[in-house]
Amino acid sequence: MCGRYSLYEDMDHYLRQLDLDLPVVNGYDQVRIDRYNVAPRSKVELIRRLENGLSIDRVTWGWAPHWANGKGPVPINARGETVLTGRFFKSLWPHGRALAPANGWFEWVAAADGGKRKQPYYIHAANDEPLFFAALAQVSDDAEHSGRDGFVILTGAADEGLLDVHDRKPLVLTPQLAREWLDPSTLAARAEAIVRDGCRRATDFTWHAVDSAVGNVRNDGPQLIAPLAAD
Repeated sequence: MCGRYSLYEDMDHYLRQLDLDLPVVNGYDQVRIDRYNVAPRSKVELIRRLENGLSIDRVTWGWAPHWANGKGPVPINARGETVLTGRFFKSLWPHGRALAPANGWFEWVAAADGGKRKQPYYIHAANDEPLFFAALAQVSDDAEHSGRDGFVILTGAADEGLLDVHDRKPLVLTPQLAREWLDPSTLAARAEAIVRDGCRRATDFTWHAVDSAVGNVRNDGPQLIAPLAAD
């Protein structure tokens, strides 16, 4: 999965699809988010479960354990095949489960002629439903320690037609599995099964080429997800 996605509806739009009968205790409003080019290291809305309800937090996309800071790029994604057993994300698993709501994501495809320029594609649900990316997050209630907060999106191997676009895809959950993922009563073994087998199939998505302007993190707006006009 490449490092951009869109999130442009108001939060109520995503929560209605998630259909959780829980109070939202923090961070909720009905203002459109209007992010068409969410980039790494920016803060973006994340859904978490607390003891008394749901929390909507603006969290930095990217996270590393304290002992890895300064030793390389901060990861924005985590491979589902290794995240459960590796040392790097050990402090986030399984209690750091969260959801990154989205409308779609971007991938870049190498040019057929072998040139250096890559064509960006926008991938979204075929029925235009909101998406829920499985995430792991560290979110501190203490402002003094919030500088270490962040999240990563879990990824899996791409299947079927999506292989033509990229060999990896975000772990996109159905609303039913998203509710399980958030639920603190979901056992680690069940969460592992969701990571292994829960990603929505390629047939649930559609994709189209978009303008290369999305490659610049300073660009934003609905034109970035519009189908590229034919020559």
